[in-house]
Amino acid sequence: MDDSIWEAARASRRWLDAANGTGQTELTCRILKLTEEAGEASAAWIGLLGQNPRKGVTHTREDVAAELADVAFTALVAIESLGLDAQTVLGACAAKVRSRLAE
Repeated sequence: MDDSIWEAARASRRWLDAANGTGQTELTCRILKLTEEAGEASAAWIGLLGQNPRKGVTHTREDVAAELADVAFTALVAIESLGLDAQTVLGACAAKVRSRLAE
């Protein structure tokens, strides 16, 4: 990933720290924010499928992808908020997945 992504996650964490503090309640909210973002991705997918007959088709694949990107970025900020380096954590996760694929 581009280094600007990692710096944006760190900058977002610093901005949130300055605005909201760094206590356990704030960390809890940052982790719960993932659920909110995942819900928005789900809603976009439902909108793409037109599953709500009253609304019809309301979203595109690009909308869904944008919402999924919000989920991914929010996760990076949450990892940084745990005091960990998101790039290192995500790299370790990718390595774990690659090792499973090689089996």
